[in-house]
Amino acid sequence: MDKVLILAGKEIRDGLRNRWVAAAIFLLGTLSLVLALVGTAPVGTVQATPLAATLVSLASLTVYLMPLLALMLSYDAIVGEFERGSMLLLLSYPLARWQVLLGKFLGHLSILALALLVGYGATALLIGLTNGVDLDSALAFARMMAGSLLLGAVFLALGYLVSCWVRERATAAGVAIGLWLSLVVLYDLGLLALLLARDGQLLSEAQFSLLLTLNPTDAYRLFTLSPGQASGLLGGLTGAGGAYALPAQLAVLTGWILLPLGLALWLFRRREL
Repeated sequence: MDKVLILAGKEIRDGLRNRWVAAAIFLLGTLSLVLALVGTAPVGTVQATPLAATLVSLASLTVYLMPLLALMLSYDAIVGEFERGSMLLLLSYPLARWQVLLGKFLGHLSILALALLVGYGATALLIGLTNGVDLDSALAFARMMAGSLLLGAVFLALGYLVSCWVRERATAAGVAIGLWLSLVVLYDLGLLALLLARDGQLLSEAQFSLLLTLNPTDAYRLFTLSPGQASGLLGGLTGAGGAYALPAQLAVLTGWILLPLGLALWLFRRREL
């Protein structure tokens, strides 16, 4: 395990020296602060606190930005090392390939965790100092941050799968962009088209809930913006995914992490130097 942690530390240092990564982390923090500063407490029947209202905006930001940041970190983690020739040197040390993959994954996951802690933590602190925070809102915000890290881990795992599958960095970048578009943008558009087809008779409520939960970004929304709470009402998730509760959403996110990582390791072991 020491070897895995050493590799993770190296990835953290390399990632923080990457200007694109630093810019993305800065963007995450800046946008979250802007959303907190320009947001106003809603009125009416929902009666959500400022933190709960900001949580909805941050969750929407996370759905688009966190997968992009995770894929940017991971798409060339393996194929890039092969292209530069550094993988041959790395594997000349007494390291198993699973240790290389796991060490890199944990390092990149730590970078995402740091970005969330700095960006969203500063936002929560600002709102807490200016408006105060009740226990329910604080727990919901912590749940959002945990879900955001899970979503980042999903797209890190997908990035590693792409990196172990292709032979060139340019190809990996193209596939990573395609994955982001498919899972973050096009999936929901397709689901909406199915929902509207034949005057809404093509999909039953249970089928719609299942398809919604199976997509990692939608599972994240359902996990973060609980339909029964004020954040869920503000996020427009009343009744969405109601047939599938928290354990199912966690199972989907966990499966989207473990399955791509397992496939990536299998491809990595079969790849010749």
